[in-house]
Amino acid sequence: MTAEAGILITGAASGIGAALARQLAGPGARLRLHTRRNLERLEAVAASCRAKGAQVTCCEGDLAEAGAGARIVAAATREGGGLAGLVANAGFADRTAFADLDPAKLAASFDPIARGFMELALAALPHLVDGGRIVAVSSFVAHVFRAGVPLFAASAVAKAALEAQVKLLAFELAPRAITVNAVVPGFVRKDQSAHRAMEADRWNAIAGQIPLGRIGEPAEIAAAIAFLLSPPAAYITGQFLHVNGGLCI
Repeated sequence: MTAEAGILITGAASGIGAALARQLAGPGARLRLHTRRNLERLEAVAASCRAKGAQVTCCEGDLAEAGAGARIVAAATREGGGLAGLVANAGFADRTAFADLDPAKLAASFDPIARGFMELALAALPHLVDGGRIVAVSSFVAHVFRAGVPLFAASAVAKAALEAQVKLLAFELAPRAITVNAVVPGFVRKDQSAHRAMEADRWNAIAGQIPLGRIGEPAEIAAAIAFLLSPPAAYITGQFLHVNGGLCI
């Protein structure tokens, strides 16, 4: 019996990635979950998905390291079946001001986000089934530059480069009916153990800058990604779906 194609989700041990894995989990689902290094937490997510009937494998790798994207895809496809989808979610925010950047600090954000996406996508292409899906997780930091909203210079550069790749891939993969899109979250609630670029009181204050008056939930971003992975989204490609409570209005 031939193995069925699965969906690879990077950064699935917490936050948006974990919420997406749980939303997609169900009988017949084939999930390939990745974490940079928190395998214990990833296995807990995997267990919750298996309890819903999903078939799940886990892998780890630091996308900041050259070649990691290829190794992650190789691990995700080792059992065969190819990929029905790739969700490039792994990343982090860096509030270093532009004037304080240097090549090393810029590379610390650019490598896992923009270069990491390129490596993942290139490695995934031979395994993606025709009609498959690629969804990148970008960020409001590449779009919102105004008083009262924190700036994330290195992250903004990396996410802007990621979005350019989304457009390029969408055009190049259209003949195979593979759609390529990005979801662009605003401020999203973090797990207690997750990396935080801002202090808790700043998170509370930022809600006043959001028209809907609150921070987003990981499950709300995951729902947008799940839609772009679904059959009804087959005619959407090269687009950026903003999920930010009105932050970009």
